[in-house]
Amino acid sequence: MQARAAEDLKRLVCDGLRKAGLTFDKAEAFVTPRRLALVVDGIPEKLEAKSEEKRGPRTDAPEKAIEGFKGSLPEGAKIEKRETEKGEFYFALVEKKGQATEEVLPHVLDKAISTLPWAKSMRWSDSKYVFVRPLRNVLAVFNGSPLGWRMGLGSSRDDELPHWTNDDAPAWTDDNALAWGSRRMFPPGTKLPDFVNVLDFCAITTGHRFLSPGEITVKDFADYKAKLQKAHVVLDAAERRAMIEAGARELAKKEGLELKDDPGLLDEVTGLVEWPVVLMGSIDKAFMELPPEVLTTVMRHHQKYFALLDKKGGLAPRFIVVANTEASDCGKAIIAGNERVLSARLADAKFFWDQDRKRTLESRVDGLKDRVFHAKLGSVLDKVERVAVLAGALAEPCGADAGDAKRAAELAKADLSTEMVGELPELQGVMGSYYALADGEKPEVAAAVAEHYSPQGPNDSCPSAPLSVAVALADKIDSLVGFWAIDEKPTGSKDPYALRR
Repeated sequence: MQARAAEDLKRLVCDGLRKAGLTFDKAEAFVTPRRLALVVDGIPEKLEAKSEEKRGPRTDAPEKAIEGFKGSLPEGAKIEKRETEKGEFYFALVEKKGQATEEVLPHVLDKAISTLPWAKSMRWSDSKYVFVRPLRNVLAVFNGSPLGWRMGLGSSRDDELPHWTNDDAPAWTDDNALAWGSRRMFPPGTKLPDFVNVLDFCAITTGHRFLSPGEITVKDFADYKAKLQKAHVVLDAAERRAMIEAGARELAKKEGLELKDDPGLLDEVTGLVEWPVVLMGSIDKAFMELPPEVLTTVMRHHQKYFALLDKKGGLAPRFIVVANTEASDCGKAIIAGNERVLSARLADAKFFWDQDRKRTLESRVDGLKDRVFHAKLGSVLDKVERVAVLAGALAEPCGADAGDAKRAAELAKADLSTEMVGELPELQGVMGSYYALADGEKPEVAAAVAEHYSPQGPNDSCPSAPLSVAVALADKIDSLVGFWAIDEKPTGSKDPYALRR
């Protein structure tokens, strides 16, 4: 959401500047967990006056078309009829007055902020404003000075504010608004009732919440970035990412270990901190008997920890955690706290691992009849039975044994009923493979159970073992034919069952 928001803010502001007739040289957006920032260079100090000619409909066009064209023009536009090669048309000459950039920018910024799209948003306090999180401050500096305008956030008491008609509304209102409550922007010095929620466009920001909580006054972007750095905020996400990766690799190297590559987690952690402090913790050796996928999934998905590898490429009993603050004890308390939390998580995982192995994977197959695959396609057990038949038929062309293919297909979904997969659904298939091996199934059957979901995205690899290929194909063919049969085909905008993949 952060990276998308930064790009959206840049796009919306740049589009607004162009629409207002303001040119610029370049724009660059930045994002941290607590702030969105945009710097635009090369904006002129004044919007020059200019004339613009617009061609309208033919003079013999329907009356509604002509009235629509006239209604779209600003007040004072000169309209004339003019003969062209294609007939007589209406033309309008629109005179745009010169205007100080400081008067134009607030409206551009307000529209960009208020229309910024979010996957999730919220309201807060007595405000009617909607944003991803409570909006605390708007820093807006142009040519070394704050814009000073006030942005209205709305109030439940807007109906108590004075109303005007179009004729007597002050000329400076945005779109000649009819009511104070409907206005977005107020010029500097506007006096408003106490209950009106507003944010001033100021030159003030704040640093790190705990390390540098005071206010900071800035005069330009270079000053902003430098003062934030002193206030323990690294504005550039790429710089924070590089700091985290370098710090993690350095700590790993000191212990003779190697950082497990995880670009997705690195990006996510970068978005969680403003002042990254990289620390290393230990994993209780009692938990190292768990499958490595369990350890890494718990660390990655639940705790946002990085895994470390030993010289043989196996999982090491260490982890990397990235804190968002500096501690006086060099992070000892932070490490200890994270170790306790991880131990509790892994204790749960170990309990599930021990409990699940008390039953065979085969004994769980019948329980799949209580799991609905799709209302029109039956239970998961129904799907398993169809896939088993298909896998048997596909086995010979794939170079696999038909009996093994049917067996792997029968066991492929059984781990959905296990405690471990119930807690960590990311491990479906993987855990089935471990449980199949523990039950004495053939290694190739266990591998097919793990690999039959693949590929799970453009970056995932396809199965290559003959038995795995047969079962994976059978599973996907069943889904394609089944969903096509019940008319649940993908559309231009939706593909809920990942049929395109």
